Amino acid sequence: MEIKVESFELDHTKVEAPYVREAGKIETPKGDVIQKYDLRLLQPNEGVVPTGAMHTLEHLLAGYLRERINNIVDISPMGCRTGFYLIVVGSPDVAEVKTALIDSLRKVIKTDEVPATTAKECGNYRDHSLFGAKEYAQEVLNGFKE
Repeated sequence: MEIKVESFELDHTKVEAPYVREAGKIETPKGDVIQKYDLRLLQPNEGVVPTGAMHTLEHLLAGYLRERINNIVDISPMGCRTGFYLIVVGSPDVAEVKTALIDSLRKVIKTDEVPATTAKECGNYRDHSLFGAKEYAQEVLNGFKE
């Protein structure tokens, strides 16, 4: 049995990070559109965000992106730790998502506190790095072509 996975079809040797791209779209039986975006922070197979920084970015982006984009279902780190998948009900324009990501990363750099970092709120509350999240946010911002 062969199952096609969009991210496995992507030629990771040809992309140039950072970027935002549409990575999949489905229409529900009732006609709603669910759009997935690839928020690539680092160049695949060249860079990787350490787990503590990635985890902190996840917590911060979960809030900051929701301030800018309506109907977010989820923002999830990629297993390769080079970016995130953003899943939204609806189809915001890629440029809108990119702007929201850039603005959110700018907020990360100015953040002094990470939300939901207690044992009650987080499944791995000890594995956070605000310092690392800020460092990688700045690296990504430096890499975006505007």
